[in-house]
Amino acid sequence: MNSNLFIRELRNNALSLVIWTGVISALTALTMSFYGIFLENNQNILAMISILPEGTLQFKGISDVNDLFSVLGFYSANNVIYMLVLGSIYSIVLSSGILLREEENKTAEFLLAWPLTRGEIFFSKALVVLLNVVVINIVTAVTGYISLEIVKREPFSTDAFLVMSVYTLLLNLFFASLGLFMSTLVKKARPITTLSIGLVLILYFIFTISNITEGLSMIGYASPYKFVSLDTLNPEYGIELTSVLYFFTFSLVFMLFSFRLYRKKDIYL
Repeated sequence: MNSNLFIRELRNNALSLVIWTGVISALTALTMSFYGIFLENNQNILAMISILPEGTLQFKGISDVNDLFSVLGFYSANNVIYMLVLGSIYSIVLSSGILLREEENKTAEFLLAWPLTRGEIFFSKALVVLLNVVVINIVTAVTGYISLEIVKREPFSTDAFLVMSVYTLLLNLFFASLGLFMSTLVKKARPITTLSIGLVLILYFIFTISNITEGLSMIGYASPYKFVSLDTLNPEYGIELTSVLYFFTFSLVFMLFSFRLYRKKDIYL
């Protein structure tokens, strides 16, 4: 890793980190501010939910409609979506563009002029991605926890909240490593932001359909979202080894292949 390049990339990506973190944190706090109103109108809300197709709430991790009236159930159903989708979009957009930035901006000679190996370039930029993804997860999790403490009417499980936050981080790191891999497959520098965002949305759509439609439940395993558990009110809720192995294995494989491909990739001036 090269410290000068690392610091330079941190500066280049600082504004986007602040914006994305601020937006997701604001959405989380705003949504939780409606929890009191939600409880006060529980009968009307139950009547509205009763007409929805069976399984509609399952893709949000809600197995029982009454879980929505728990502060942690309300949080997991309404706010985790921000980090599961928006956080994943941020992660993959950041990682898919960071190795291509100099080529896209026609400033690749800047890198080539430095006495840097491909390995130093790759790991400096990959570390920036890792740090930014961890930071946005920590800040949004802290915001979520503070919001829960402010609006809660009864105690909630801090352990369950932490487990849910770990799942979110693992998912975001998965998409970050996938973004790096995708960028090394691009032969000539071209924006792949649209493709990256589309991929996150498609995978989430597959997961949603698999939960709503019983006959299509198996296709959910084609999406990483299938390995994120949001059943926070389950007494046995915790980190599942299968999920950890899934995210760790695929993230590591994507990183290793990204490194190998980047070492051989032509950089266009």
